[in-house]
Amino acid sequence: MKLRYILGAFLSALLFVGCSDDDEVGQLGSIQLDQTYVSIPETGGDVTVTINASSDWKFDDIYTVEVTKDDVKEKHSFPVPTTYDKKSDTFVQWLKPSVVSGPKGETKVTFHADATTGGREAELRITMGDNHQFLVVRQGSLEASMATCAEVVAAPDGKTFRVKGTCTAIANTTYGNWYLNDGTGEVYIYGTLDKDGKTKNFSSLGIEVGDVIEVEGPKTTYNGTVELVDVTVISITKSLIKLISEPVTVKKEGDEVEVKVAYKGNGAYVNIPAEAQSWVSMTESKAIAGTKTLFEQNPADTAVFKFRVAPNEGEARQADIEISSGKSSVAYTITQLGGVADVTVADFLAASVGEAQYRLTGVITELYTNDRQGKSFYIQDYSGKTLVYRAEGFIESGAKAGDVVTVVGQRGAYNNNPQMVSGQFERLDHVVTEVTIEEFLAKEPNADVYYRISGTIENIANAVYGNVTLKDETGSVYVYGCYPGWGATGDFRKGLFEKLGIEVGDRLSVIGVRAVHNDSPQLSNGVYFSHEKGQ
Repeated sequence: MKLRYILGAFLSALLFVGCSDDDEVGQLGSIQLDQTYVSIPETGGDVTVTINASSDWKFDDIYTVEVTKDDVKEKHSFPVPTTYDKKSDTFVQWLKPSVVSGPKGETKVTFHADATTGGREAELRITMGDNHQFLVVRQGSLEASMATCAEVVAAPDGKTFRVKGTCTAIANTTYGNWYLNDGTGEVYIYGTLDKDGKTKNFSSLGIEVGDVIEVEGPKTTYNGTVELVDVTVISITKSLIKLISEPVTVKKEGDEVEVKVAYKGNGAYVNIPAEAQSWVSMTESKAIAGTKTLFEQNPADTAVFKFRVAPNEGEARQADIEISSGKSSVAYTITQLGGVADVTVADFLAASVGEAQYRLTGVITELYTNDRQGKSFYIQDYSGKTLVYRAEGFIESGAKAGDVVTVVGQRGAYNNNPQMVSGQFERLDHVVTEVTIEEFLAKEPNADVYYRISGTIENIANAVYGNVTLKDETGSVYVYGCYPGWGATGDFRKGLFEKLGIEVGDRLSVIGVRAVHNDSPQLSNGVYFSHEKGQ
């Protein structure tokens, strides 16, 4: 059961100003198609496209194609619709529309094609005065079987799939890298071909967040991310509503959130999920009519909603608020922080996947370079190591491998591999500078400045706590303690050498501070970073 909020009657006049007579048509323009790419099975059949025009329209009477034959360019004109059959080197009229023209308003056009073998395609141009719109119709082997995102994720790489879902985010507007979600899961679209099958022309398709897209392409998995590569767009159903406001994270004390959407349906409506109604409520709504211009006769209206988010004394929580107009809808996500648990990596790994917030402090052992956004890394303390996947603020912090950092996020998993997700880079605790032993010895003693040194173990004075002498090409120094990792205290400081089989002659990398004991320099309270077995 969802709580449904409707803009009040006193706003109804504003809600309808600027809307078209039929608000279910997709593309916002003078010639509107509910689909721009459609497909007919190889066995033959029909497909229907809805055209909505502001005046009389028609398919072009003559469709001209330029063909190179025997090294000579020739122009051939044929009645529309038609296509070029490469096998027979002839032009064939195979696609039969129910009508070839129509009046102002909505017209449903049914296209029929007889059975065929292989694949064929026709690009049709629709003309209304000086305005044009294009429609691509495909038949045959170009069609793959439909699948859900969940089925794509579970399937082997290399197979071609056709999926249909909502564009939730666009990562690259040149190559066409974006996310498609159908409710069962999400896949990453890595490369989108234009209507001519060319790359680097994504903008020509006019795809926006919120549009419902049907695509076809081969599956691959790149560093754990399921992708469909260089997809062909089958159909685009334009959304009648678009989010203007970015998702927010609300502090645990609560706050007011303002959300703006642009819409072209008959009004804008809000549905708050039942499970969130106890802490999210709508306090205000208003509509702002779009302004007509010479170039835009059917402008989008704007709806403004205000929500009150109550204080949160429990765990972090999230509400996906549905805002709809006509048959289109978008989800606006409100995330609220809750109590954050300070835990070790081991405790984090033992926790269940969910929205609870955890804080980890440890050493960055390495960057996860396969993350194209550069926001991921591995963090390690004395109890274990885990991947922090795409922590917001990490790049801005300037943190690097070897530094001591603190992050906050949720326990997630990918292919049963645990990781921190929805993370926030909280702070850079200690910048750790990698130096030679000679450079380390030249530093002044300081308990707040951390260095990383590496060298060969010459002597082990205490294997329980890891008291050793390290030597590199520039000198040697005594390391007073090499503990299993950041945060180790008490008995947790013991036994690393025995556990890892570290011996004299091994190469050891350790983090610590410049100290002095009985006038002798040393690296104090060392933290294990890495080691290699000696020859």
